[in-house]
Amino acid sequence: MKINIVLFQPEIPQNTGNISRTCSATDSALHLVHPLGFSLDEKHLRRAGLDYWEGLEIFQYKDDDDFFSKHPESGLWYFSQKGAKSLWEANLLEGGPCDEIWLAFGRESRGLDEDLLVRNRERTLRIPMLEGKRSLNLSNSVAIAVYEVLRRTGFEGLKTCGKLSSSEASDA
Repeated sequence: MKINIVLFQPEIPQNTGNISRTCSATDSALHLVHPLGFSLDEKHLRRAGLDYWEGLEIFQYKDDDDFFSKHPESGLWYFSQKGAKSLWEANLLEGGPCDEIWLAFGRESRGLDEDLLVRNRERTLRIPMLEGKRSLNLSNSVAIAVYEVLRRTGFEGLKTCGKLSSSEASDA
């Protein structure tokens, strides 16, 4: 299953860099909806993504209208602290194309536009956290969502077992 991560107007280059690294490590596609709060050439973005930029499937859209003209609004899962149900209550793998899933996240300062969330209330999810806390870091939220999808699909295509080097194994 192809995972597509959509970032609407991300503002912090380090978060997008970290998200690009998660996308690269999981063969997920990254979709950036402008305006961005930084340049794609910014050193903080590149440093956070390290050497994971090569081979990353990345798409850019000039604005929300451009994105939604290519991808139906109803096919996305939206993540927000305003979501009525948790990520773990959602049937993420049902109701969409069986070969891909779309996970959408808003900008760090304000999240996704509320009118978008109202129109997609049943597809708006939250990651549980303590009452009174505003939100999780964007790159952490993306990683949690991506790995929950991967968990539900049995981590297909991913290395799931580590191996100690011979010198470490003999010390154990």
